Amino acid sequence: MTALDMSAFTPHALRESVLNEVHARPFTPLTQPVSVIRFAFMAKGDSAVADRASLAAFCAQHGAPPPEPGVKHHQLVVGAARLRWEQHAEFATLTWIWSPPDAAPPRRFGAIAPELKTLISALPQAGELLVAVKLEVESVADPLARAEAVFDKTSLALVAVKGSSGAVASDFRLDEDGFTRILVCIEGPTPERLGALVQRVLELETYRTLALLGLPAALELAPQVDRIERRLGEVLEEMQGAETLKLNNHLLTELTELAASLERGATGTLFRFGASRAYYDLVQARLNVIEGEPIAPYSSWSSFLARRIAPAMRTLNALEGRQSELSRKLARAADLLRTRVDVELEEQNRDLLRSMNERTKLQLRLQSTVEGLSVAAIGYYVVSLFGYLAKGAHDIGLPVEPTFATAAFVPVAIALIWFTTHQIRKRHLKEDHEAEKVGKE
Repeated sequence: MTALDMSAFTPHALRESVLNEVHARPFTPLTQPVSVIRFAFMAKGDSAVADRASLAAFCAQHGAPPPEPGVKHHQLVVGAARLRWEQHAEFATLTWIWSPPDAAPPRRFGAIAPELKTLISALPQAGELLVAVKLEVESVADPLARAEAVFDKTSLALVAVKGSSGAVASDFRLDEDGFTRILVCIEGPTPERLGALVQRVLELETYRTLALLGLPAALELAPQVDRIERRLGEVLEEMQGAETLKLNNHLLTELTELAASLERGATGTLFRFGASRAYYDLVQARLNVIEGEPIAPYSSWSSFLARRIAPAMRTLNALEGRQSELSRKLARAADLLRTRVDVELEEQNRDLLRSMNERTKLQLRLQSTVEGLSVAAIGYYVVSLFGYLAKGAHDIGLPVEPTFATAAFVPVAIALIWFTTHQIRKRHLKEDHEAEKVGKE
């Protein structure tokens, strides 16, 4: 039977990467006893590039292949340790898996073997450290007694693992080395099941920390939102008594500045708040997979984390809601004030046009008066010139009476000058009217 020739179809450009995404971070099979050290570093942009380059140099130093370009997961074995590297959207994780030799002496819970310390120190990271976890997998008959011996009872959270007789415990406190410690007590799991459980527990602690990154940003932004809300109320009160255009323009400028300040703060926290909610959802998803029945008298992980994380999430949501509502109030206030300014400008323009009409009428009257005086003045000079011409003709013997000729020429000269002046003014008015008509079109 021949296989179907898939080359006849045109594959989507992202088909392979989308289908392989479910295999991007596979579980690492684990066998007891095992110790796990996880670090999570913020890694975006240049920092992510530097972290990948540092890992490639570490692999070359120990004769292991480097991560292929574009992959998000890479593993290598160095002596008795296994290193698991993962790259996420804004952080990268280094998970060191250490299986102590059979002849190794007993050690204190959470103690890091000297060989593993050397390897950890040999792999520097460019990003800022956010998560540091020590996880120990033990096989004990009484998980409750073991957890009480290791952790602070006042903040101990203990829960059974769903679908097994194991338990997971932690007090979520930092030890003297700055690590959060987690104990996994379980008997007889398959390597694959144990690897999946450990990875989900580590992811839960990582996402829990990342989810709380939005809280400091919210607490830092809250005073600014309070100030903008308070000032908006003051501006609205001033708007009621504002009667001058200058004051209204000043208030409109201030509202615009308040809106810009609010939007700048909202834009700066948009990603962080959204990421915190997404990480919190991941925490809830991991708890649903891991957590079974609580172990009395201690809190389950869900109830313990809900008392700490849920209020932070409510703070983020409340502040984001205040930002959104305040933005709408600022927009409405600015629209009202802008309408008032437009009305006042229209009233000023109306008064200005009325004043211009009055001045135009006065100018027309003055122009008519000046026109009459101009006709008289020009006529006087023209008649005077004609009088000199008549006297000259009389002196050379022509039969012309200067006084009579000058008197007879006066009405003719005045009529010609008035007609000429009237035609010039008429032509100018016609040109102005045509220009105004073209401007309106």
